[in-house]
Amino acid sequence: MAGLTALCNSRLMSHAVLESVLSKNLIDRFIAIVGAAHAITDANEMEPHMREWRDRYHGRSPLVLKPATVGEVSHILALASETRTAVVPQGGNTGLVGGQIPSGSEIVVSLSRLNRIRGIDPEGNTLTVDAGVTLQACQEAADGVDRLFPLSLGAEGTCQIGGNLSTNAGGVAVLAYGNTRDLTLGLEVVLPNGDVWDGLRALRKDNTGYALKHLFIGAEGTLGIITGAVLKLFPKPKARETVFAGVASPHNALALFNRVQGAFGTSLTSFEIMPRIGIDFCLRHLSGARDPLEAAHPWYVLIEISSGNDQRREEVEHLLMEALEDGLMEDAAFASSEDQRKAFWHLRTGMSEVQREEGGSIKHDVAVPVAAVPDFLEDASKAAVELIPGSRPLPFGHLGDGNIHFNISQPLEADKQAFLGRWEEMNELIHGIVLDYGGTISAEHGIGQMKRDLMLGIKSEVEMDLMRRMKTAFDPNGIMNPGKVI
Repeated sequence: MAGLTALCNSRLMSHAVLESVLSKNLIDRFIAIVGAAHAITDANEMEPHMREWRDRYHGRSPLVLKPATVGEVSHILALASETRTAVVPQGGNTGLVGGQIPSGSEIVVSLSRLNRIRGIDPEGNTLTVDAGVTLQACQEAADGVDRLFPLSLGAEGTCQIGGNLSTNAGGVAVLAYGNTRDLTLGLEVVLPNGDVWDGLRALRKDNTGYALKHLFIGAEGTLGIITGAVLKLFPKPKARETVFAGVASPHNALALFNRVQGAFGTSLTSFEIMPRIGIDFCLRHLSGARDPLEAAHPWYVLIEISSGNDQRREEVEHLLMEALEDGLMEDAAFASSEDQRKAFWHLRTGMSEVQREEGGSIKHDVAVPVAAVPDFLEDASKAAVELIPGSRPLPFGHLGDGNIHFNISQPLEADKQAFLGRWEEMNELIHGIVLDYGGTISAEHGIGQMKRDLMLGIKSEVEMDLMRRMKTAFDPNGIMNPGKVI
């Protein structure tokens, strides 16, 4: 209890110090770094930076700064360190755990003006970019030189690569290419004291000491501000076969996954699972959505196979015919054009968006071992309905890597706020089942402020101590994104 009291007092003292230094004079000093045209102090103009898209977190800040160069970021953090002013880095503001939202006294540093493609090397398969470049712009730059940057997720038109790095974003191609961490060769980072670490190396191998880049990837802006990155590119696939299939159960989906992966190996780039209720939500609320198959099925999988061989259709058809005969699959449709492929993916990527139209939705970004996914889905769905009768589980996501977005929509005609008021209770229930299966409570969205207080229950004291010591070593004044992660 004494330790908790000391921690609370420490936070209160830090908050008091931060409030006291945010004078008009100090704000003017920060504004002078970027110029008045690139600083926001008006509350209404700051509003887009204060809310996350699900409207779960609404922050406050005295100042939003929009630097255009690494030097300006460096000067901002040097002044913040000198005056012990807290800073919240912000990319495209698409995060889902509140990591990018300030709580009141922090200044927001938006990276949106750091948006240069610094260089592209198709022979070396690398792309060097500023942190504020959108994910879609990275994809398009790669495509322009006949290369692929495979990171792909629903917010790719808005999210920025710095935020993807800071949260170690996953997406729909993790199965073949890995998370953002696996797609990164080098970083440039401004440290809390304003020093700039230039780690923009395009090396595939480098065993010279600690791999510093991995400390910042996934750190959610608590150790420094990522300002640039060297990303991996890949040859563009010559062929892509996309299939939407109906299956009777997650167990059948898993068996089908193992069969497809066994046949196609790393050519299998995506294997997504969705329940019928998710398709129904999309058909009701998602513009342009169409039922993918003639009849309804309890579950669906979206399969994508990409390769350098443009003669894979017959192989895929043969495998799926065998799966149909063996009862692993009930029906399937091939995308016969790029438009149909996009229509299939439209259903999958729109599944998060449409849930808001059905009222309150309690969300979880979890992962369990791939083999445990079917049993987890059954146990967690049953437990959710027992806790809140009439609630509607809508679990979907990346079956191939075990990452499930286990969301629960409110009962029909229920009071939205009353349902959302049981968020923590539902979290505790679902996370307990996740941990029983040897899983994790955050697979790709991060910790932010939403899951910060849960860390003590899932990490050992040794792990927590190591993270605290790392945070203190990098950020002794505690100015970087306070109240997030730890």
